[in-house]
Amino acid sequence: MNWLLVALGGAIGAVSRYGLGSYFIKSSATFPWATWCINLLGCFLAGVFFAFSQQYPTLQNNARLFLMVGILGGFTTFSSFGLETFNLLREGQALWAIGYAVSSVVLGVILLAVGYVIFSHLLPLKT
Repeated sequence: MNWLLVALGGAIGAVSRYGLGSYFIKSSATFPWATWCINLLGCFLAGVFFAFSQQYPTLQNNARLFLMVGILGGFTTFSSFGLETFNLLREGQALWAIGYAVSSVVLGVILLAVGYVIFSHLLPLKT
């Protein structure tokens, strides 16, 4: 059952990433906006789920596999991030590469924390 949850979630995440990246966010020649936005959104959503899982411990097993490993694992794009950073460096765009890498990591962690804080305060206290 765990494999099925991860596979189904992964399919949903991958299709969502493709749709968002292809139809709503266009990368430019100088900066990979689509991957950047998707990774940051994925970090925010990870924070939201973490807040839910802290309030509702039953979400820590099957829901974690489906949402975090499956959907968000298929949605976020760390391998694409690495390749795009490398290509920026290879093309002599060192400042863009550094800005992309640093902002992705720093903003990703900040947005994860924001998602967690916002949703942990909106959820009813567990009894």
